Amino acid sequence: MCGIFGIVTRRGRDVAEAAARRATGALGHRGPDDEGVEVLTAEGAPLAVAFGHRRLAILDLSPAGHQPMRDERGGNWVTYNGEVFNFRELRRGLEARGLAFRSGSDTEVLLKGYGTDGAAAVEGWRGMFALGLWEPGRERLVLVRDRLGIKPLYYFHDGESFIFASEVRALLQTGLVPRRLSRAAVESYLAYGSVQQPLTIVEGVYEVLPGHLLTFEGGQVRSEPYWEPRATPAPGLEGAELAREVGGLLAEAVQLRLVSDVPVGVFLSGGIDSSAVVALMRRATAGEIRTFAVCFREQEFSEQAYAERVARQFGAEHTSVLLTADEALAQLPDALAAMDQPSVDGVNSYVVSGAAARSGLKVALSGLGGDEVFAGYSFFRTMARDERRRARAGRLPAPARRAAAAALGALAGGSRATKFAGLLGEDDLGGHAVLLHRRLFTGGQQGRLLGDNGFAPEQRGRDLALLGAWTGRQLANCAGADPVNQASMLDLGGYLSNTLLRDTDAMSMAHGLEVRVPLIDHLLVERLLSVPGPRKLRAGEPKWLLVEAVGDLPREIVERPKRGFELPFKDWLRGALRGRVEGALRAPRLAETFRAGAPGELWRQFEGGQVTWSRVWSLYVLDEWARRNL
Repeated sequence: MCGIFGIVTRRGRDVAEAAARRATGALGHRGPDDEGVEVLTAEGAPLAVAFGHRRLAILDLSPAGHQPMRDERGGNWVTYNGEVFNFRELRRGLEARGLAFRSGSDTEVLLKGYGTDGAAAVEGWRGMFALGLWEPGRERLVLVRDRLGIKPLYYFHDGESFIFASEVRALLQTGLVPRRLSRAAVESYLAYGSVQQPLTIVEGVYEVLPGHLLTFEGGQVRSEPYWEPRATPAPGLEGAELAREVGGLLAEAVQLRLVSDVPVGVFLSGGIDSSAVVALMRRATAGEIRTFAVCFREQEFSEQAYAERVARQFGAEHTSVLLTADEALAQLPDALAAMDQPSVDGVNSYVVSGAAARSGLKVALSGLGGDEVFAGYSFFRTMARDERRRARAGRLPAPARRAAAAALGALAGGSRATKFAGLLGEDDLGGHAVLLHRRLFTGGQQGRLLGDNGFAPEQRGRDLALLGAWTGRQLANCAGADPVNQASMLDLGGYLSNTLLRDTDAMSMAHGLEVRVPLIDHLLVERLLSVPGPRKLRAGEPKWLLVEAVGDLPREIVERPKRGFELPFKDWLRGALRGRVEGALRAPRLAETFRAGAPGELWRQFEGGQVTWSRVWSLYVLDEWARRNL
C-alpha cells in the first residue's frame, strides 16, 4: 500500500518538482518504508511532469520495488498504490511473450503489461489499485482505479495544471488547489454522512470513479468505465450446489489475499462476515492467525465474547482492544486528523488499525462488503415493498404524500421503518428506496441548517450535475435487476465505496497498515449479482448463502441478532464528549456555512431526544475537518 502523486503543468519544472515534494511529504504516513520523486520531462518542455511516491513495502521488500518506476522498454512511468493479487499469473503470461523482469513486485508487472497491451491490460488485474501512468510518447496521463473503489484517487484541473493524489489533503499541500468547501459536497455529506463521489469536500477536487480509466491528453479530461456491476440472472444452481460454487470463489478470494512478504492478520468483530474470513483463512493456512477487535464496557455495543469464541474455534491469537469513553476522547484528535474527508464513521477503524499496527502487522483482512453482496442488511428483506412505496409516493401531490407518510409512520414498527416512512413525505425521494434508507439529513433539514454565504451558485450547479450524472448511471445500470440486487449494486457504489472503504483506507493508512477485502473480489461480486435476489433471502437465516458456503461457523455466531459495528457515541456525547461537541456546535468555526444558531439548535434537539447522535456528530466532524485543513 502506498501514497501516490503526480502533476502535469504548464507552470514549469520547478513548480512541478516543488509540488511533488510537498505532496509526497504529506503522504508520508501511507508509506514509511521508501520515498521517491521524479521529474519526468526535460528542461524547456511545454509540459512539466513530476511523480511522487511513498511506499509501504508488502511485496518485494528490496530496492527493486522502488517507485516511481520506469519501463525501460517503452519509456512509460508509473506511480502505483495497491495490490494486484494475481500478478504472478500475469507475469508468467508476459514472460511467455518474451518480457524479462528485474524485480519481484506487482508494480513492474502492471507497468509492462500496460506497455504491451495498453488499456486492455487492466481487465486482467484482480485486486485493489489506483495508479497514474505517464506515456511520454503521447504526452498522455492515464489514471486507473479498481472496480469497487477500494483504493482512493483524486484529481484537480484548473487549465494550467492537472494534479492527482491518493489523498485530498496531499493536493491541498501543493499550494495550487484553492482551500474552499464545495457547497454541493457539503449537501452530499449532510445527506449521507460522507461526500458522494465523484465530488469531494474541496471545491474543484474530484474522485476518479470506481472501475474507471481517466485520461488527460491535450488539455482534455476523459473518463470511461472499463468495468461496471451487472445483475444478469444466471439459471441453474440452487441450494447446496450454489453454496459449493460460491464457497470455491470465497476460498480463492481469501487465498489470493494472503499473498504477501510480511505477516497478515484479520479484523474480527464476531459477526458473520469477519468470522467467515477467519474460517476461510484457517482453511488456507496452517500458520499463525492473529485477529483484532475493539470492545467496550457498554455491553449493548461490545462483541468481545463472540469475537473470542470465533478466535478459539479457529486457533487464532486474538487481541481485544478495550475502548472507554476516556480513551476515545484521548484518541479522538488523532482519529479526526486522520480523516482525509469528513465522515460520521471511521473512528472505530482508526482504533483497531492502530492496535494491529502496534503489534507489528502491515496487512490485515476485513469482512467489509459481506452485507452488501450477501444481502445482510435488514432493509434487503423489505426492499421490494419499500421500492414500490417510494415509486407510488413519487406520483402523489406533495400534501397527499406527506399525509400518507404520516399514516405509514404511525403503523411502522422499529426505528428504521419509521424513518423510512417519514422520508416518503419529502420532496426528494432519492431515486431508489436504498438511498432513502441511507439518508442522514433530508433536503428540508439541510435547508434549515445551511446558509447561503460563501458559495458560488454556478459551481454548485455544475457539481450537482456531475453527481446526478453518476447517480443516474448507477440507477440505469441496475434498472433491469430485481429489488434485492438493485439495492446491492447501489450500496456497493454508494455506502460501501463512499463511507466504509474510504474510511477504512484513511484510518488504516494513518497507521501504515494495508487492509484487504476478500468479500468484494470482483469475480465473487459478479457471480453473486447473477443470483436472483429472492434466492439470497431465507426466513430466519441471515446471509444463509455465505454461512453455507463457508460451512463451519459457530451456531451462536450465525443465529445471534445482527449488530452493526459501531461505537457508543450516543452515551459518550452525553458524557465524556459532551463539552467538546456541544461547544463546537454552539460556536461553530464554519459559522458562515450554517444559518445563525442552527447547529446549536440541533444540539438542543439531540439533548431532547428528537434527533440521533449521528446528526450532531456529523456537524462536529465537518467543522473540525475544516478547521484542520482549510
